[in-house]
Amino acid sequence: MHTYITRTERERRIYKGLFSLALALILFASCGGKKDDNAKTATQGKENNIPVDTALQSRLKEFAAAPRCKGLFGFYVYDLTADKPVYGEGQKVTMASASCLKLITGVAGLHLLGTDYFYPTSIWTTGSMRGDTLQGNVIFKAQLDPQLNEPDLKMFPQAMKKKGIRQFNGKLVLDLVLHKPVTSEQHWYPWDLSFSRYGILYKGDQKVRKAVMTAFRQAGYQVADSQVVYGGLPRQAKPLFRFGRPVDYVIKKMWKNSSNTQATSLLYTIGYHLDKHGNLPAVGVNYLRGFVRDSLGLKDKHIVIHDGCGLCTYNHLSPEVLVAVLRYGYQRPAIYKKLHTWLAVSGVDGTLRAELSDPKLKGLIRGKTGTLSHPFGISSLAGYCKGADGHLLAFAIMDNDMSVLDARVLQKKLCLAMTGVTKK
Repeated sequence: MHTYITRTERERRIYKGLFSLALALILFASCGGKKDDNAKTATQGKENNIPVDTALQSRLKEFAAAPRCKGLFGFYVYDLTADKPVYGEGQKVTMASASCLKLITGVAGLHLLGTDYFYPTSIWTTGSMRGDTLQGNVIFKAQLDPQLNEPDLKMFPQAMKKKGIRQFNGKLVLDLVLHKPVTSEQHWYPWDLSFSRYGILYKGDQKVRKAVMTAFRQAGYQVADSQVVYGGLPRQAKPLFRFGRPVDYVIKKMWKNSSNTQATSLLYTIGYHLDKHGNLPAVGVNYLRGFVRDSLGLKDKHIVIHDGCGLCTYNHLSPEVLVAVLRYGYQRPAIYKKLHTWLAVSGVDGTLRAELSDPKLKGLIRGKTGTLSHPFGISSLAGYCKGADGHLLAFAIMDNDMSVLDARVLQKKLCLAMTGVTKK
């Protein structure tokens, strides 16, 4: 028996279905959107009546008005708890930022790659086993782990032994991202390239080739020079062993210890993630510029980014830019957890262990320093601290054209004013 539907009934059902679909799309659009839409401050969408500390404002005004050495100067303090600015002077003035640029590289990199990103390095095989001999190739596939060094390579042949492979009669294929050693970026000084501090994967394919061959031979494998070739990963290859280094290891060194090599490696990683065949540092720099423009919403043409570590004196940021990236990180719990964990702590560790060693400030400031003594004094400090009222503050202070020692005195005075410890 067949059921027939009249034209009127059919049209009614069609219209009803279209209406339901349209309603669903509207609801999806209101709840969906970009990943960043889930990272809104608690005060968005409702009136915020949380006041800022007026006593703090007064202290910051006194700090700004106090006599100081000549030079370019600016600072900005933002109350994250109240989600309101507190006070600033020259906060929009761009100047050389030194290593405070690493805040942008780190936060932008974590946003792109994910806070749970791992640097992969692995061993693959092709062919089949005959007894304890692999009738096929071994492929060493490496990406951009900046802390992989010669001693770490021993784990790969050892993993093969654990799988029962005592020998292989094919090729040892090296699948590498970088074939040429890293070089100085634009405007770096010759002594700024601490080449010895880069991991083996950044020192050129010949260095990698020698190190891998040595690791295999020391493990008892008979590897002839002619067996080692460069190539890609075949489709039929099977994974045998994978090692992943968490991005935390890189973030820790670039923030707490201000490592230029780790920051540069993260820039390469960003570039590789976006364009595997492009000029990796150039692609990475373009991404950082876009992040500032699009994610932070800052379109000032005087903001300049040339590298990922801050060595270039042509990098120009402002206190407003640095506070914006700190706010961006704070609004995203997974990124803020990294900031809270891996920024240096005043009087405790990293670059702030000595630079803010005042007992009154011990443990109260989490921040990133930026220092360049050539060609003129450049010193910056940006980070988080708790105000006297318990509110969490984001701050940045930048100094150019003055002695680094004088600049650090100003930074210490600002931190004392923010925390209010001088009133205790």
